[in-house]
Amino acid sequence: MKRFCLAALAVFVCLGEPIVVKIDKAQPAPEWALWQRHLLKEYWPASQEFVKRYTRPDGTLIWLDKWPGMDGSDDGYESFYNFPLYYALGGDQRMDAWSRLLWNRVTDLFTKYGTVSKEFDSYYDWMHHGESYVNFYFFGLANPYEPQMRKRALDFAAMYTTGANWDPVHKRITSPITGSKGPRFVNTAEDWETHRDVLKDYPLPFNDIPNVTHSKAWVDDKLFPNILDTMNKRMMRADVPLNLAATSLIANAYMYTGDARYKTWITDYVSAWMDRVKQNGGVIPDNIGPNGNIGETMDGKWYGGYYGWRWPHGLFNQLEATMIGGSNAYLMTGDAKYLELPRSQQAYSAGVSKIEGGRTLVPNRHAEQGWYDWRPAVPQYPVNLWYMSFADNDWKLMEKLVDVPALSAAPYHKAKGDDKNEGPWIAFLQGRNPDWPVATLKANYQECLRRLQMIRTDTTPVKDMNVHHWQNRNPVVLEGLVQQMMGGPNHIYHGGLLHVRLRYFDPDRKRAGIPEDVAALVDRVTEDSVRVTLVNTSATAKRRTILQAGAFGEHSFVSVDGKAVGSKHLTVELAPGSVGTLTLAMKRFVNAPTYEWPAEMRKR
Repeated sequence: MKRFCLAALAVFVCLGEPIVVKIDKAQPAPEWALWQRHLLKEYWPASQEFVKRYTRPDGTLIWLDKWPGMDGSDDGYESFYNFPLYYALGGDQRMDAWSRLLWNRVTDLFTKYGTVSKEFDSYYDWMHHGESYVNFYFFGLANPYEPQMRKRALDFAAMYTTGANWDPVHKRITSPITGSKGPRFVNTAEDWETHRDVLKDYPLPFNDIPNVTHSKAWVDDKLFPNILDTMNKRMMRADVPLNLAATSLIANAYMYTGDARYKTWITDYVSAWMDRVKQNGGVIPDNIGPNGNIGETMDGKWYGGYYGWRWPHGLFNQLEATMIGGSNAYLMTGDAKYLELPRSQQAYSAGVSKIEGGRTLVPNRHAEQGWYDWRPAVPQYPVNLWYMSFADNDWKLMEKLVDVPALSAAPYHKAKGDDKNEGPWIAFLQGRNPDWPVATLKANYQECLRRLQMIRTDTTPVKDMNVHHWQNRNPVVLEGLVQQMMGGPNHIYHGGLLHVRLRYFDPDRKRAGIPEDVAALVDRVTEDSVRVTLVNTSATAKRRTILQAGAFGEHSFVSVDGKAVGSKHLTVELAPGSVGTLTLAMKRFVNAPTYEWPAEMRKR
């Protein structure tokens, strides 16, 4: 076996055998490493306090006997959405079984309510499907060999690659409301029952609904049918950009199987939307009719679709969906051309932006009067685009859209998901925020404590709990751990996959996640390299971990500290109390993405 000696490391390479790096320099663990291990330990009992308070012993949510409408199951899944990711990072072994049990019990409960059938949402839009199924996608990272979840992944993908939800001729999903019961071309008042009170505070979907002049009509039983009828006629037979989030469901099936037809579906669908952008002069149209034509059900207008440029949110849905779709196509193929889909929309926003009060404002909506509803750009999407491409032009685009220095100094904010604190992390990678690792872990832990206090003082009667009650109290907060350990942003909450540089396995316990006592901090990321410090916080036990290039093995290590590797896996042995830093040159998006574990992990 050939041996390369480094300053504090030894690298062993033998043809046909795993590459092994030894870290043996003992020194006190840095503070960030102790905080990482603290969070990985404490999130387990915190999660159990949460589960004990809000579920029965069998894992079923303590809630109502009946629930109307098409809404709700997404919120059930969201309540535990990051539990399998916590396990996949290296959280408590017991979380693997618990997270699967909770997913099954949510499915059972909402099947009883009627919003789930065949274990999948009966019908809903892909913003809410996306919220549901990020939970589901993480099971592939946790353990791809569990047969029930694997079967579901293939069954769910079949609902969109074959059957009534998919139009293979025009490469379109046939309605904005789809699911296990197929497309929903006509919605009923019952479908919208739980959302009417919320939507009264949003703009109307159209300005020419008969006899309707204000949004309060949503809660007016005499006027609401006019809203519903107009939406059914114009929206419900059109494909919409929001449906690009379905590419994650199909990519999930691909990574279980490697079946090329899933990759083809994704590239066909993303390419179709890229063609529509070109056809529409650079801005994505928000409705594609049954014959594949823009504006076909909207009197020729390219705007006005469901979750489109006018209603209910406007811009962010278009940016989010194109970012998810373009990133997934890039993941499948290694071809960066697919990033032009999200880039085109961000560049278009920048092109129609204006400066007001020293800030860049972008229009969030478009209707008959043109662009309107001017607000500061949401930084998450340009950050994600730059991270995927590492192109200088995308960094410049980000600088045009957002105030990067101000973003870098932004205080920690817990959004609905763990995906809104990219700025301070980016500043750290640039060497401008050295206190970030400890500060962000402390902020995550503080949020965990705040939520535990909410749980302990919660006296809300079951009848008064809305569908967001539990997710607002989930004490497992993972954003800092993902950014530090994996060297990437957390997933886009409404259905995005985890696009990062590194993940970890424990070969001795044959499980996903970083081993006991080990901590990891990525402090530099470039287009073709990543630098990570690994720490064994145990003074008495040696540890081994396998590093993987990318969450799905989509990247490949070229070298470690200048010594050739040429593999997507690297084994690291850490002596007791040791600390070492590895600089890993890598090629990105050169391997077919897969949930398969390293070969050593699969030896039983």
